[in-house]
Amino acid sequence: MNLRFRQLQAFHAVIETGTVTGAAALLGVSQPAVSNLLYQLERQTRFKLFERDRGRLRATPEANLRFSEIDTLVRGFDHVTQAVIDLQNKQAGQLQGASQHSMSFGFMPKLIARFARDRPDMSISFQSQYSSKIQEWVMSGLFEIGICETPLLHDGLQAHPIRVETRVALPEDSPLARHDVLTPALLEGAPFLVMGPDHMTHRRTREAFLQAGIPLKTRVHAQLFKNLLSFVKEGMGVAILDPFGLDFDREGGFITRPVRPQILMEMAVITSTSRPLSSIGQEFLALLKQELEPYCAP
Repeated sequence: MNLRFRQLQAFHAVIETGTVTGAAALLGVSQPAVSNLLYQLERQTRFKLFERDRGRLRATPEANLRFSEIDTLVRGFDHVTQAVIDLQNKQAGQLQGASQHSMSFGFMPKLIARFARDRPDMSISFQSQYSSKIQEWVMSGLFEIGICETPLLHDGLQAHPIRVETRVALPEDSPLARHDVLTPALLEGAPFLVMGPDHMTHRRTREAFLQAGIPLKTRVHAQLFKNLLSFVKEGMGVAILDPFGLDFDREGGFITRPVRPQILMEMAVITSTSRPLSSIGQEFLALLKQELEPYCAP
């Protein structure tokens, strides 16, 4: 099978944008060109790539199975292309970082902007993703520095561990606000908004309530801390969240309290053991570790 990279780019762009029109704009080609590339790819792979759903294209299960590998390949090519452009333009280095979602809405943009202030010619590549994907990106060289939740899934990663204390987020009019510290006993009966059952904050919350002999009442399950915080603001319950999403939210509509026993979250700043950091990467890594220090639980 002789697949062409342009076919994979078209497939990736359609999944990213949801439409042939969006993919064509992203790739800078015509809509018929994208449709033709998809047709060629379907013919060569011998399976259907997309179903049409109310004007948008939805990837088939067979296409979804291959998307992760194609995503890494396409992003890797884009990364190399950008590096070549930077060299041609004599750009003063590139900062390449990725973080899990809760740090990407305030902490990381502010830190990167501060770092870039005295480096006007530096280009920046930053993305947020789930922790497993961040580890894969750092391993493959797409990003130099990543911040993710543990456990680490690859041996070829150098990790600087971080343990952060979570807090309870409450609607701003919650009667629980009269307490300075919350416990499972005080939270009995409160509807909890939680991450998936395998997430460490959910597991450790269940363990704390079990040890206290208090039933945990869950109401909403979501996959992002920011989603949980939005539900808190709507008055739907309480949530155990990390400080990065809480401290950098400027919209208000909630308050926080510490919880005892502590519910900790383990994270890590990661780099690849097989690739030396650029000078820009080394400087940013030192600043990142310094700025994370106040968040680390004793």
